[in-house]
Amino acid sequence: MYKIINTKKLVATAAADVLGNVLFALPRLFRRKERIRNAEVRSILVIRTAYIGDVVMTLPVLKPLKELYPGATISFLTARGAAEVLRNNPYVDEVISYDPFWFYSSSKAEYGKFIRLMRQRTFDLVIEARADIREILLLAWPLKARYRVSYDVGGGGYLLTHRVPYPGLKHKVEYHLDLVRFLGYGGPDLEWGIYLSAAEQQHVDAIMSRYRFSQPFIAIHPGSRLSLKRWPAKRFGELCDSLMERYDMPVVVFGAASERPVILEMTSTMRHAPVILAGDIGLREMAGILSLAALFICNDSAPMHLAAAMKTPTVAIFGPSKSVETRPYGEGHRVVEKEFPCRYACDENSCRYERYNACMEDITVDDVFHAAQELLRSTEKHVQT
Repeated sequence: MYKIINTKKLVATAAADVLGNVLFALPRLFRRKERIRNAEVRSILVIRTAYIGDVVMTLPVLKPLKELYPGATISFLTARGAAEVLRNNPYVDEVISYDPFWFYSSSKAEYGKFIRLMRQRTFDLVIEARADIREILLLAWPLKARYRVSYDVGGGGYLLTHRVPYPGLKHKVEYHLDLVRFLGYGGPDLEWGIYLSAAEQQHVDAIMSRYRFSQPFIAIHPGSRLSLKRWPAKRFGELCDSLMERYDMPVVVFGAASERPVILEMTSTMRHAPVILAGDIGLREMAGILSLAALFICNDSAPMHLAAAMKTPTVAIFGPSKSVETRPYGEGHRVVEKEFPCRYACDENSCRYERYNACMEDITVDDVFHAAQELLRSTEKHVQT
């Protein structure tokens, strides 16, 4: 069973699997199926390179791994842009950064150099968390490793020593946690492991002082990595005006430097000026500021998962993406979405519906405002006006 929606990718993966299964049929006959001996695992590598939000949703596997293998060294291989999220994580001993050329604009020469360096090392256990044939074939398989563990829903399963049973569509946090449950973890606790140092917290305080805002405030992120997942920017502007007038709280706008045009469109017709931090702060400062917000409103995006990790009440606007997989994880959040039959077959890169991006266009300002009101009424952070 493949968990691939894009038709071209599905066909290419299936073809690669047919060839791979033929090429590796003989070696598999002579490879003894070995039970993972947890007591003998001393070095672990977790692979999750793309994208930042997905890396955040992988973080909860780290504490269970540390508990399962208390004497093991845990390394985490991720993209450079996501490495910040893992800083100060008490359950990781090493963060390895690499931007794979199949996701990012790095070169194949850089890949060759990276793999040569990685092959100088030996790992007892490699966990590939995405279940992607490219990650398994080009990152996990070349390494010297006793055990290679992942799902077999994205191709490349013949390169694994252990395939984790796929339980069906569920939230990605649970999807990742099932990897460590397969290894024997049975604990109920979930911990993200995003911790700011005292110096970082002081820096957050300094940013708030410099931009002249304080608690309580509402945080907004109108962007997203994919354009189809962005609610219209001007509706974010209307929403911000309504919130500032109703609750007399400042609105703080997040975004990458590349998202400034979206924010400019959002603010172009606004009656009240928000605080704009777009392009001026990093992921860790964003996490620190989000932890203090009364409410966060956003599209399906990496900051949404950061907010969930910081336990900030979040209103998330969903269009083509599947909220069952990527909604803000945990209690105290709201998802605003409209049901369309094409959503579960959408690859999120192109829209083939008769009304372009209707799943986002049909969400009104009132829809989002009412969801925000519900959360502000229920959270202890809400200050009556």
